[in-house]
Formats: sequence, structure tokens, C-alpha cells
Amino acid sequence: MAGNNQLRLGIPKGSLEQMTVDLFKKSGWKISSSSRSYFPTIDDAEIRCSLARPQEMSRYVEMGTLDVAITGKDWTLENQSDVEVVCEMVYSKTSFRPTRWVVAVPRDSQIKKIEDLKGKRISTEMVNFTKRYFAERNIPVEVEFSWGATEAKAAEGLVDGIVEVTETGTTIRAAGLDIIHELMESCPQLIANKKAWEDPWKRAKIEQIKMLLLGALSAENKVGIKLNVPESDLEKVIALIPSITAPTVATLHPAPNLKGVKWYSVESVLEESVVRDLAPKLIAAGAVGIIEYPLNKII
Repeated sequence: MAGNNQLRLGIPKGSLEQMTVDLFKKSGWKISSSSRSYFPTIDDAEIRCSLARPQEMSRYVEMGTLDVAITGKDWTLENQSDVEVVCEMVYSKTSFRPTRWVVAVPRDSQIKKIEDLKGKRISTEMVNFTKRYFAERNIPVEVEFSWGATEAKAAEGLVDGIVEVTETGTTIRAAGLDIIHELMESCPQLIANKKAWEDPWKRAKIEQIKMLLLGALSAENKVGIKLNVPESDLEKVIALIPSITAPTVATLHPAPNLKGVKWYSVESVLEESVVRDLAPKLIAAGAVGIIEYPLNKII
């Protein structure tokens, strides 16, 4: 540890919690938590973890209670928190998928566009952002906080519309509502306290976390492949292989069993779903000994 330096890291409690823990594991940090504790342990003496709700996280970072944290872009905007956005988490097919905040109304409503909500009542968990959004468009509305079951409030006629978060819209449609407008798309962000960001030691630690988290996200759904191929078939095989830049090609050490033929080792990184169709083509083109292996990070 650099003196008494320690970085206070916020882990989002709830739907993002396990995905965050899994991502840190792929990045090189093991976080262990208990349902009875709000302070998970981590195998890095320079980091201290705390659990907090994503809705509150940006306020804790702004106040300096936390130095750095992962939370949704939506809640940083809702709280209008003055924090340093270190990076947005790269979209992954399996984790940290973006969400949408949308306006929805009952299917049989006469409200077809957001302008029709003038003078109407809206229920949402994201009150401040919703008020600002409609005020900026000169649409006067009454916005009330929802403690949950937001779709049901519109379905039962308690409010005229809702502003709710969704990935696919399935739950909203199942409640008998139609989406009439999208307010914003949100994704998880790594945010930092501005004073912590200005501290050289803390900034270096935050930059390390950023680099490895993004490297782990970049590696999701990708694998490495390695194969051998004789010189006569090398160009045919290389032409089949997609790659981030170009396949790595290395000469194999001469051996008696190669019978004087020059052989090469070819290695590349590609989407995991590509391998199932690519492997037979590589074999047909002259490749042998194909090895597929998982990746933790691409940096």
C-alpha cells in the first residue's frame, strides 16, 4: 500500500450487484459479500468496498463519502451530482445492458404523444429528471414519486401516465400500457469524486480500475483460438480468420515428424459464436490442432 492510501469504492446494491462483482473478478479483484454486511471484502488492501443503492450512489460520491463507484447514468442525472464521469461501461451482450426511461400510458388512452400529457399526472421514481424534461419542453405536468408497482398505477387509472425504466418494454406492455416516448438511454458509469480524481495516488488507482474493467467487458463473448498450419495452406487459413488487428503467426521449431515441411502457429481473438462455423472451414483449408480458450480481458 502507498502509505495509508485507500480508495473507497461503491458497489451498487440490487440488480447490478452480482454483475459488478463478476466483472471485478474477471478484472482481477475478488469481492466477497454477505447479506448481513454493507461492507464487502476485496483482495486488495488499497481498496475498501461499500454497498449502496444505485439511486443514492452519485450523492455519496459527490459528498466524498465514496471516492469512486459504479452506478447508472440515469441516477447521476436525476441527482444532478457534480462528479467526474470516468467512463461509461462498454455495452456487453451479457451484462450492463443499456436501459431506457420511457413514457407509457394505458392502451385505451387518448394520450398519444407527450404533448397530450399537458395538465396530467405522471408517476415515476425519477421525479427530478422527469420534471426537468417536461419543463424544458414547456409541457406542464404533475409529477409524483412512485414507491413501486408503477405500471399498475397507470393501468388502474390512478395516474394518466408513467415514466419507467425498461430494457425491452415487455413488462410495460404486459400491464396493458403503450410506450409513447423515450426520454433517455442509460448505462452504468464509473464515477469519481472530483477531489479524489485530483489526488495523484487515487487517480492512478481509479485509472487502473477503469482500464481493467473495460478490458474485461471487451473480452466478453470473445475467445482466443490457436492452430497449426503448413506453409502451403497458410494464406488460405489466414484469409478465413477475423481478428482485432491481424492474426499472430509464428514459425514452429523444425522437428523430425514435420518431414521438412515448414509449419506455422496461428493465433487470433474473435467472437465466440463465430468459432462453430469457422472451425470446419479451417480444417478444410488445412489447419490442424485447433485450440479454443476463454479470455478474461482485452487491453
